[in-house]
Amino acid sequence: MKKLLITLFVLGFTFQSFAQITELPEIELVAVNYKYLDAAGDEDASISVKQLQQQVAEYDVRKANFYADEYDFYTVNFFIPDGKILASYDKDGNLLRTAEKFKNVALPQAVRDAIGKRFPNWSIAEDVYRVNYHESGNVKKRYKVLLKNGDKRMRIKTDEKGNFL
Repeated sequence: MKKLLITLFVLGFTFQSFAQITELPEIELVAVNYKYLDAAGDEDASISVKQLQQQVAEYDVRKANFYADEYDFYTVNFFIPDGKILASYDKDGNLLRTAEKFKNVALPQAVRDAIGKRFPNWSIAEDVYRVNYHESGNVKKRYKVLLKNGDKRMRIKTDEKGNFL
């Protein structure tokens, strides 16, 4: 009985040593401008804004057919029906700055709450969301909102947290 247990024990270790040899396929890592997404992205932003910002972050100017190593900067436009982003990249593919403008997107809850509290009888007619990003970490996010109350109209500006400017 002891010989049988010892034999099974030795065979168990032998088979496990063969099972550990595996070859994994090569993967290619894609450089993404996460610094931009962390700074300019907003979890309360509308889905269309998030998707376009994701495209800007993942864009690799080095793979574009207009890329030439002799130029230092590249400006690329990204469009969707709701808005556009003008992005500047360096020759290494790093995102340097953006100018973004989106019309009539879903406002973040903090902005809606601040407007509703300060202007209770007014309704939101139009809005414009602007983002200016710079690689130094300077990011400005602004909402320009047109409010209506009957025949009256009023324009207000807020940041992404609902603070009036």
